[in-house]
Amino acid sequence: MGGKSPGKFAWILGLLLVLVALPSRRAAAQAPPGWAAASGEDPSGDWSPRFDEDWEERIPGPEIGDYLGLPINSAARLRGDSWDAAMIELPEDQCRQHGSDYGWRGPSQLHIWQEVDRATQRVIAYHTHLSAYGAEQTIWMDGRPHPPDYALHTWQGFSTGEWDGNTLVITTTHLKENWIRRNGIPRSDLATARVHLLKHGDYLTVTVIVYDPVYLTEPFVRTTDFMYNPQGQMAPWPCEPVDEVDRPEGVVPSHVGANPFLDEFPARYGIPPEAARGGAETMYPEYQIKMKDMKRLPRPAKVVPNR
Repeated sequence: MGGKSPGKFAWILGLLLVLVALPSRRAAAQAPPGWAAASGEDPSGDWSPRFDEDWEERIPGPEIGDYLGLPINSAARLRGDSWDAAMIELPEDQCRQHGSDYGWRGPSQLHIWQEVDRATQRVIAYHTHLSAYGAEQTIWMDGRPHPPDYALHTWQGFSTGEWDGNTLVITTTHLKENWIRRNGIPRSDLATARVHLLKHGDYLTVTVIVYDPVYLTEPFVRTTDFMYNPQGQMAPWPCEPVDEVDRPEGVVPSHVGANPFLDEFPARYGIPPEAARGGAETMYPEYQIKMKDMKRLPRPAKVVPNR
């Protein structure tokens, strides 16, 4: 032993065996074989959306000029002010998908399934399919890196996932420009989305955090809920753009410079127009105190229907 005690040699040997047994960083990003399914946290299956929260925003759609609670900057505000709802009638926009950070909000059935490595039985990816626009997302669980900045940007982006306790955390980059809110407030193609999928019983809560250096001054957080529905129906989503409205060639619907509808929302609900303009300050409870001294517009008279 060259003067070294057997006890010390055994301690060093044991330490080496422990280090060899430690999983690599690539393997650590994956759940152990069968872990998610055995623990009941696996989000695989069929899910139906719950519209108890944010019904008005998600189905009829937000009103023009409603930027309440959005940490937007002046550039995003200008884009929203210039937006015209007739833009969705343009052939190039009729079949335009929602980005994967926003797609959860749509009237979509959700299907999630695993891709498993046959040799190791590890989950190497989760796949999601939303009935709206037939949008599909791949969430890589095998520790692969995100591609360089110049790589292709798509509606669904490039996503990797890892387990944080019982929550599947998804990081998405390489997104095409899309919406923060469906009334013209944009999200840029430089944004990163962090999605937390938490299964609790028969419910799935999806928390989306958007980080956008172009249009947001703070992270924007939004939640959406689904309910387990193994009998759910998922119809195909055929979409073929057509010319729905005759308009002069080269004319694009827009309110650049003057939007006559911006005051309708704050007037209808008795909200100070300044507050309706959004911004990070409007996200916090202290802003309610400041609103007490703000000017409000006269509410429009209620229209009584003929009987």
